[in-house]
This record gives sequence, C-alpha cells and structure tokens, in this order.
Amino acid sequence: MAESASCPVFQLGKPRYDQSTFLGRFRHFIDIIDPSTLFVSEDHLKKCVKLLDDFKQGNLPQGITHHQLWEAQKVKQAIIHPDTGEKIFMPFRMSGYVPFGTPIVVGLLLPNQTLASTVFWQWLNQSHNACVNYANRNATKPTPTSKFIQGYLGAVTSAVSIAVGLNLLIQKSSKFNPTTRLLIQRFIPFPAVASANICNVALMRHNELSEGIDVLDSNGNVVGSSRIAAKRALIETALTRVVLPLPIFVLPPIIMAFLEKLPLMQAHRRVMLPVHSLVCLAVFGLSLPLAISLFPQMSEIEASRLEPEIAMATDCKMLTYNKGL
Repeated sequence: MAESASCPVFQLGKPRYDQSTFLGRFRHFIDIIDPSTLFVSEDHLKKCVKLLDDFKQGNLPQGITHHQLWEAQKVKQAIIHPDTGEKIFMPFRMSGYVPFGTPIVVGLLLPNQTLASTVFWQWLNQSHNACVNYANRNATKPTPTSKFIQGYLGAVTSAVSIAVGLNLLIQKSSKFNPTTRLLIQRFIPFPAVASANICNVALMRHNELSEGIDVLDSNGNVVGSSRIAAKRALIETALTRVVLPLPIFVLPPIIMAFLEKLPLMQAHRRVMLPVHSLVCLAVFGLSLPLAISLFPQMSEIEASRLEPEIAMATDCKMLTYNKGL
C-alpha cells in the first residue's frame, strides 16, 4: 500500500483524529457532517465499502493510499448506520442536518410570529429532530414503532406548549415597549427547543434505559447489554441537544438586530430574509460540530462502573459503547 505523508496510518473502524481531545473530535465531526457526502453516488458508496472490505481481508489493490482509505471510511460512516449497516435517509443524516435544518431555524426566528406559525415551526422542528434522533440512535437493540410515536408526540407537545405559553405571556405583558417585546419574542424559540430536545431524546430512546445497550471490549466483541451505559449515553446526547440550539437561537437575533439598523438594509428590505438565512446557516454550520464534539460517539466507560455481571465477564478495564448522535 502506498504511503501518504499527509495523514496518519489507516485503522479500520477507528477515527482519523484523536478522540480524547476536543479538537480531535471537532475535526472528526467536521468530516461526519460534511454535506458533500450527500451527493455521493450509489456506485461510489459501493466502491468505498468494497475498498474497506478488501483492507479488512488483506486484499488491497496496489497503489491505494492511507488518504483514500480514510476518505472511503468517511463516506461509509456518513451514509451507513454503524449498528444496522443500512443507509440513513438523506434528510436525517448528520451531514444533512444543517442544509435541511437551516430553513426550519429561519422559520423559528422570524419576527412577529402568529400562534399558527409558532405551532407550525415548532412542530416541523421537532418532527425533523425526532427523525434525526431515531435515524442516528444506538440500534444494537430493536426499537418498537410505538416508542417512536410516543417520543415524537411528547417532543412536539412540549415544544409547542412552551413556545405558545411564552409567546402569550410576552404578548399580555404591558411592562415592555414594542421593540423590547419583539426582541424577547425572538429569543423564545431557545427555551422551547432546548427543553423539547431533552424530551425528544429521552422519549425517543427510552427503551435503551430498560433494555440496555451493547458494550464492547478492546477487540470489538460484545461483552453484554448495560443499562448504566445507556443512561450515560442518553445524558451525553441530551446535553449536546441543549448546547446545540444555544448559539443558533441566540446569535442570529443579536446579529440581525444590528444589521437591521444599517442604512443599506433599511433601503433594501427585500434582502433581509436572504441575509437572515445566511446568518442562520453560518451559525448552524459552526454550532453543530462544536456541540456534538463535547463527547466522543464511541464513548469509553470503566468496566467496574457497569453492572457486576458485565464487569465479571471481561478482563478489559475500559469498555466502549456507541453513544449515538
């Protein structure tokens, strides 16, 4: 195999960058959310999978570089679920989260929301989040359809209830002048979305708490199913879902409040929505890798902290589990 000085030696199934550091995880997830992988053809995907299979079997063609192998693994990880081995529907891949989610963010942050528009955008946002959570879940255990429906309805109900309640509270308040009231209304989506995201993760993946998720030894062998690891995975995922919308729903209102005062923007009101969309896209594109880099996807936990039967079933001190995204 040809050597490549620009990248590390390829390791099948291992991240290209050091996952013990935030920077390493950030660079790893930049690859995971790369929207260019949305345009990978079926033929190219098959070639990537075959190349990785050839590497595993020791039958690599001459001239293949480490860089080509890393790129093949990047494509496979972006499209195929690590537990099911099936393709993830394009809008629900992590690489599609920003391009498909940005129009929803723009809708949530539109000023002068009516009750109907508030309900619509919160419903659409939680519908998208529910599908993304389900598509990128830890799938080592089957999830009944009833659990998906239960989580979806719970997330939508909580998001709509909080958003509508806060909007009505602000509209009835006489303490704020119209400008202040408008600014506060722009920040309302954050508490609604953040709390609903927690409900979404908890309800969509609640079965993991009762059934557990697979924990693996250093050789990738399943040691057992752990409810403790499942609880930790859900907490870590929920935290990322709270951190993620913070800059997305806080920075654009601040930036737009400044831009709207500029003479150029006031003279060309029709460009306001395109500029708002670009601001949301830029903030969303940076916030997503930062949030999901808080914890590694394949997380480690000490065997001694898991159930006694799991700790006794292996000599490994550290076990790994797929946290999910």
